[in-house]
Amino acid sequence: MSKPSSPAPSSSHDEQQWGRVLICGGTDWPRLGKKDKGGKKGQEDGTASTPPELLEPHILRSLANIKAVSIHTSCVGCHFVVLDVDGVAWLFGRNDKSCLGVSGVDAISENSPRRVTAQELGAPRETRLVHAACGRNHTLLVGSEGQLWSAGANNAGQCGHSACPEISSFKLVNGPKLGGAKEKVVKAAAGITFSVVLTESGKVFAFGSEEKGQLGNGQAGERIVSAGKSAFDYETEPILVKGLADRKIVQIACGAQHALALDSEGHVFGWGYNGYCRLGLGNQQDALVPKMIPQFAGPNEITMGAYIVAGPSNSVVIDKQGMYYMAGKWKNTGDGSGGQPFSTFKFIQDIMGCKIIYAACGGVTHWALAQEDDGVMTIAFGQGALSGELGLGPNEPKSATKPLQHKPLTGIDVFQIAAAQNTTLFLVHPNDKYSDLPRHPVDIEAPELCVVCNKDNGDEDSPLACDKASPLASSHAALPFQRSPVLLLQCDFPYHLGCLDPPLDAVPDGEWFCPECEADPGAPVSLDGVKRRPPTKGKRAAAAETDGEDGSKVGQKRKAPSQNASSKRKK
Repeated sequence: MSKPSSPAPSSSHDEQQWGRVLICGGTDWPRLGKKDKGGKKGQEDGTASTPPELLEPHILRSLANIKAVSIHTSCVGCHFVVLDVDGVAWLFGRNDKSCLGVSGVDAISENSPRRVTAQELGAPRETRLVHAACGRNHTLLVGSEGQLWSAGANNAGQCGHSACPEISSFKLVNGPKLGGAKEKVVKAAAGITFSVVLTESGKVFAFGSEEKGQLGNGQAGERIVSAGKSAFDYETEPILVKGLADRKIVQIACGAQHALALDSEGHVFGWGYNGYCRLGLGNQQDALVPKMIPQFAGPNEITMGAYIVAGPSNSVVIDKQGMYYMAGKWKNTGDGSGGQPFSTFKFIQDIMGCKIIYAACGGVTHWALAQEDDGVMTIAFGQGALSGELGLGPNEPKSATKPLQHKPLTGIDVFQIAAAQNTTLFLVHPNDKYSDLPRHPVDIEAPELCVVCNKDNGDEDSPLACDKASPLASSHAALPFQRSPVLLLQCDFPYHLGCLDPPLDAVPDGEWFCPECEADPGAPVSLDGVKRRPPTKGKRAAAAETDGEDGSKVGQKRKAPSQNASSKRKK
């Protein structure tokens, strides 16, 4: 069974599957999932504005010209890591305990993501960032040479360093080691107070709090520190997870307080907190070491595991024939709720006829991709989704108790979904349907005059506007990692086709980005009313040679789309 997944490190960037980033749900990072702490007062008197809830998937402008290969988040977190084909990480969201590797700010806007390279973390020039994981308040980054960096909350050693309130910038983790030799990390996963990593040899290591047995080392680590108060032991360096040493593990996943692992044969293992029967073992007894899930133990190969997902209080397994199974609590009422959790893995009847190839779980949301003859169908459901994180549309209910086809994503080739506590990101292959989606921030009318000739030639030769144009402006001071004292950067460079260097004789199909955005991909999206200078002729020429979506060079003559001349301006 083939399935979308985070690609392994590759010697050629062209071999990696890449896509564009979509976003829906809440964007008020400091307050998402929290009771309002005085924020409304400023909004009522006009001194503050509330970031929008995106009720349908939007193209994220700040990363619109980034070739993203994977997105990483947590079902219990509100921050994201996007990795691109060059091994660069783009980070944004809530920044509790400096989990995004920068101190002094409570959040990093999705419109101005932080750019991080392995070289900035002290790695050799050839090192790329190839995987990442997010806990509630900490983040892990994996390098192509097996390195592991961490930042954020570290009160229980979940960052792999001596316990302290937080690690304020990304710091290299010592280990993991096996028999005195250092193992190369290839994947990572994280819960609230613990982390799990997978090495190149197929071994699993864990570190952080031992609470509920989530480290899989045979201990719960609880001790009484005062009347009515307990504390838990923790491990500050990666330790080998017991019982999996003789297995070749290929996937790992973490929920809030439990973990899953899948071996090369299709056996599924679970350990940690088993409240609401989330491990699918038929009971609610915590597993202090990994337990094999009987339903996926064979001998019938097609009923063994092919993909695993851990939600906040549930687990999902897709078997090798594409059946979707759930265990634990995954909704608020009825069968599958806290009063009637799935004690063992049960297939979801509404989608049993679909061939599922991918799944994801957010705070209350559940996602699946189904392979169909004409492409991939996106399936979504989730009871209690209140921030628009299902993205079903502005005129549709925010919540869905049963699986349904995601109508706004019909015809969109989705291949990865990153579901956080109150927000969802999608990785999609760009096509015509993708180009029709709304953009975040919202569309605006770009300036009328060409940036090169400063003329208006009328509707017959209206300027071509960059697809990254944005209306936002900000008066915020510069953050420590920003290049100028602005939060956002507006792209406002329209060009006549003939004023480009080299010139175009027709409007390009699909996306088009101005030379300035091509030369500086991933730049923020709005500038405090300060107009940027257009690039020099040489810079425009270099940018014009960037690869286009169809594999041609932007700047080469293309066949004009079937539209009249007055529609040349792209909104």
